[in-house]
Amino acid sequence: MNRESLISMLLLTLLAVVVLGTLASHAAFASPDSQSQIVFPEDPEAAKFASAGLAFGLGALAAGLAVGRAGAAGMAATAERPEVRTTAIIITALGEALAIYGLVIALLIMGG
Repeated sequence: MNRESLISMLLLTLLAVVVLGTLASHAAFASPDSQSQIVFPEDPEAAKFASAGLAFGLGALAAGLAVGRAGAAGMAATAERPEVRTTAIIITALGEALAIYGLVIALLIMGG
């Protein structure tokens, strides 16, 4: 496994942990009669803001890595074969979608 794949997997794992942690905190706050002894910050809004920030920040970081790699490879391929330009742009846009997904998750966290 190369270094880029390992970094991508690590970032996606961290994003999943943040989202799942936020969902678990919402479930703990939703039922005050529960017997769980989960320790949260004094201000529940602080956990919400931190989770939303991490979700968007890691999504944007992953998108930056993806666009950097795909953009460089797309420009190199376009220099050799101009007919692959459209495909290269589409692949680069798919990498940018990671930031949009992170934004959507952050908005869902803040709205919930």
